[in-house]
Amino acid sequence: MIRTKAAARCRRGAVLALPGLWVAGVVVWELLSPLGVHFVQLLAAAPAIACAGSGRRQCVLLGGGCALFALVPLGSAGRADPAMRLGTCCAVLAVVAAAWLTSHRRLRLTRELERLREIAATAQHAVLRPLPPRLDGLTLAGGHRSASEGALLGGDLYEALATRHGVRLVIGDVRGHGLPALGTVAALLGSFREAAHDEDGLPGVLRRMERAFHRHLGDRASGQSPPSGEDFATVLVLQVGPENEVTALNCGHPWPHRLTGGDHRPPAGVRAEVLSAGEPLPPLGMFPLPAEPPVRRLTRLLPGETLVLHTDGVEDARDAAGRFFPLTRALTEAAASAPVVPAAVVDRVRAAVLRHTGGVLTDDFALLALRNDRAPDRTPRGPLAGSCPHG
Repeated sequence: MIRTKAAARCRRGAVLALPGLWVAGVVVWELLSPLGVHFVQLLAAAPAIACAGSGRRQCVLLGGGCALFALVPLGSAGRADPAMRLGTCCAVLAVVAAAWLTSHRRLRLTRELERLREIAATAQHAVLRPLPPRLDGLTLAGGHRSASEGALLGGDLYEALATRHGVRLVIGDVRGHGLPALGTVAALLGSFREAAHDEDGLPGVLRRMERAFHRHLGDRASGQSPPSGEDFATVLVLQVGPENEVTALNCGHPWPHRLTGGDHRPPAGVRAEVLSAGEPLPPLGMFPLPAEPPVRRLTRLLPGETLVLHTDGVEDARDAAGRFFPLTRALTEAAASAPVVPAAVVDRVRAAVLRHTGGVLTDDFALLALRNDRAPDRTPRGPLAGSCPHG
């Protein structure tokens, strides 16, 4: 932070000094030039440089000074041609007027752009709301990154809600990225936020999301952006019940990771494992949901253990040599602390992805981490693999 502020001060100083150095160079050159060689016309560039780098006030002040310099005989060339000095003075004043008007328009457009960015940021934060730090005994953290320049979010989504059935979470990835995918994200998140409280089982939540997804595609078809026939969304709906039992419905989405061993000396005691529970259902939009979607029982999340949910933009991130991002290793390194801190895991993995790709992303990505901080119980861990049709 200190280096950044120092660099900014250096840049501001260079911007302010450059027009003055230009004027000084022209004056010295004019004084030392032989008879018949004119350089005073170059003074007209100084106001333009000042407007481009600093602002209108500096432009006017420097322009007036340059106009006065142009009227003063400088060297043998200046004394030989008074009309040239007057013409240069007029040219400097014309440049000042043009630069002042251009700078005024640029400042107005800049203010409008900043206002539009503020409105867009507010709208995007309303769609993908920040996660609460704690929810029903769970510590939460989320993070995302859009591949589109200037967009805070794109085609990835996540949410966590405390309901009477436990904490219900969703993470998903709609086709496409950046601002064009924002409408689909809003439709899916809106339906999840209602259905998570109303539906008794995860199949009902997922079916409500599917209906909202198809309604959104129908609205697009009636407007100016018809669906391409290939619109789909991967979705993982997950529930952490009152007894810490983790169940999930997966439609084409990557399975979550579990971080265990955070109470031992890092990094050897921290392990990251994928909680795979068989083949997921096809993504939403590709095929209709089955009559009874299979709810998978993933694990029982013990106190102190952490779940990490992610979109495929994390695993599919490549470096310049085409190598995929090593997510499991990155999670193990990011969780090398006791206890595991979800916010630190999200920040470290996000930074590792950007380092791996050199900051050049081809797809959006999102991360969601939750740690069980509920009071320990005596319920033993049992084999929970398999499916439960009714959730």
